[in-house]
Amino acid sequence: MGLKSYDATSPGRRFMVGATFEELTGVAPEKSLLVPLKKKAGRNTRGVISVRHRGGGSKRKLRIIDFKRDKIGIPGKVASIEYDPNRSARIALVHYVDGEKRYILAPLGIKLGDTIQAGEDVDIKLGNALPLESIPVGTLVHNVEFEPGKGGKLIHSAGSSAQIISKEGQYVVLKLPSSELRKFHCRCWATIGQIGNVDHGNIKLGKAGKSRWLGRRPTVRGSAMTPRDHPHGGGEGRAPRGMPPKTPWGKPALGAKTRRRKVSNKMIIKRRKQNVTVA
Repeated sequence: MGLKSYDATSPGRRFMVGATFEELTGVAPEKSLLVPLKKKAGRNTRGVISVRHRGGGSKRKLRIIDFKRDKIGIPGKVASIEYDPNRSARIALVHYVDGEKRYILAPLGIKLGDTIQAGEDVDIKLGNALPLESIPVGTLVHNVEFEPGKGGKLIHSAGSSAQIISKEGQYVVLKLPSSELRKFHCRCWATIGQIGNVDHGNIKLGKAGKSRWLGRRPTVRGSAMTPRDHPHGGGEGRAPRGMPPKTPWGKPALGAKTRRRKVSNKMIIKRRKQNVTVA
């Protein structure tokens, strides 16, 4: 993927940086793998806003992605590389020899016509899916399962990958993109390679309107609000907070631990934060 800048024909264009989309094949999405996507504007099942600053945005359809990679032993050919408006990564349409079509996350370096496969003993090749126990140490992987058979839950975003560090009995140690070291069961599946579209983080929207196209509404500073609307609000002029940073609901905003005590926490060998090690 390449990046392009724009002539400063307006203040919004002056610092805008966009994608060139040169890796895309320019074909229409596969209709059998499209479903309607209803907008929820950050609201839960009761209609209450649970995620602020969401709403509007361009109309989209959801592409059904194959995260399970359960076409065991059936080879498929990459028919197209496509844009997905619902994620930062590119997706690849795969035509399997039995006639079925599926979308997968497109790894970095995959090309039209490449053959991919999922299986216990397939080649260690870009786009192939295998159990972690069958993948050599040092290999970069993505779309990693938390539990065997549940489908890939981790490493879905553009440019991300995990690295296999070691193998210890029934567990495989992975270094995640956050630098966290975590154990996974050796029967969990993963896909070989790093996810493509690595320059996604260098894109600059350039103007507020482009953010609105993505469904993001304006965010107001707490210090600009009234005391009844935010703990930071009120005061004459630009007043200091006078307290540690708070959320709009009065909870600590910086440094407070929010992670729940999950059963899977015992699998963490080293947390992403420095100098914190789990026994």
